[in-house]
Amino acid sequence: MVQVGINVGHLSSLAVYFSTSILGVKSASLEKNELVIKVEKEHLLAIMIELKENPHAKCAQVMDICGVDFPQRLERFDVVYNLLSVLHNIRIRVIVTTDEQTPVPSVHHLWPSATWWERECFDLFGVRFSGQPDLRRILTDYGFEGHPLRKDFPLTGFVETRYDPDRRQIVYEPVSLTQDFRNFDFESPWEGLLTLPGDEKAHQFRQDIKKIKY
Repeated sequence: MVQVGINVGHLSSLAVYFSTSILGVKSASLEKNELVIKVEKEHLLAIMIELKENPHAKCAQVMDICGVDFPQRLERFDVVYNLLSVLHNIRIRVIVTTDEQTPVPSVHHLWPSATWWERECFDLFGVRFSGQPDLRRILTDYGFEGHPLRKDFPLTGFVETRYDPDRRQIVYEPVSLTQDFRNFDFESPWEGLLTLPGDEKAHQFRQDIKKIKY
C-alpha cells in the first residue's frame, strides 16, 4: 500500500542517480517507500552533503542515528542514518558498516542534532565518530563498563548499582542474583489450574458458562 503523498517515482529517480552517479555508493534501492543507500565510510561525508544540498533530496533533518550489531561479521556494526526531507516528504536511510576500532566520520557539522545520536550510538554500541568533539556516554551511568546493546553483552551486566545508606553514596558491586532465572509455562490455560479451596462454586459457575457458550 502506497502512503499518501509519497512520490515513489521521485524516490526511484533518486535511487538510480545515487547508484550510478555518486562515488562510494554500494547500492541504492527502495524498501517500503523509503530510499535505502548503503555507502562506504570513506565517502560518507560527501554523500551526506549531497543528500542535504541536492535540490531533489534536501534532507534538512537527521531523525535518528542508530546501530545494529552483527557479531559474526568482520565489520560487525551497521550505523544507520534516518534522514527526512520535509520539502519532498521523503525519508532516506543511509547505512555504513564499521568495526570496533575504526571510527565513522561525524556529521554533527551538517546536522547539529547528530551529536545526541552519535553519543547514544557510542554509548550503547561502542561505535566511535571521528571529529565529534563531545563523544561522551549519554544513557549509562558514570563509570559504566561495556556497551549494553552489543549482542555479546551479558544480560545481567558486569556490575550492579545501589545506594549505600551507611556510606551515603552510590556504590558499584559485582552482580549477585537473589534468585535463579525461572522458566514460565505460558502454554497451560488458566482453566488447567486446580480449583482453590472455597472457590468450588465459582469454578462450577465458570464451567456452566462455558457449556452455554459452546
